[in-house]
Amino acid sequence: MIKYVIPNNIDDRILSKSVQILENGGLVSIPTDTSWAIACSFKSKEGIKKLRSVSRERDEQHFTLLCSELSQFSKLCNLDNSAFRLINRLTPGPYVFILRTFLDTEKALSLKRREIGVRIPNSPIPTALIKKLGFPLYSITAKRSMLPATPSFDDHEEDSKEQLFSFGWEIEDIDGIDMILDGGEEQERIFSTVLDINGGEVTIVRQG
Repeated sequence: MIKYVIPNNIDDRILSKSVQILENGGLVSIPTDTSWAIACSFKSKEGIKKLRSVSRERDEQHFTLLCSELSQFSKLCNLDNSAFRLINRLTPGPYVFILRTFLDTEKALSLKRREIGVRIPNSPIPTALIKKLGFPLYSITAKRSMLPATPSFDDHEEDSKEQLFSFGWEIEDIDGIDMILDGGEEQERIFSTVLDINGGEVTIVRQG
């Protein structure tokens, strides 16, 4: 179900319906400053399970926590002063930061390793949804490999921008998405830059 919205002035009724879907374990697809994402509530076990099933991914490195403000990072992950300064300088924007998680975050997401990617997208739709929900979204990039009857892709093809979507209506064919919030414009098809900032050093995992 697509709901067309004005990105900087989203109808509160649509936001409330989206939050209800997320709280009940559903999935919402949203445009970000890089590409389309599919997201569930960080606090919904059912939603997390559904997201992993829809994504066809089991490797946790493909999933990201979307936040609306930097203060949320410190509630989820270990954030020292140097990491804080770097993130503060680069956010909001197309960057994912890999940080070591707290035990509560690890348990909430049923992680196999104590690290997770977090980011603040420079995009009004996810920001508004996160603020309305009250806490971060657990997300993954929407890809054509998630469409029904689509063959598997190798790692090189998975990282190709041809895997990404331009319009919300294209995502309707992915099974399991309960709502698509669409600003009505063509979406950029780029990947975020992934930075591992554990251990006091910055390592580029993926260049966006």
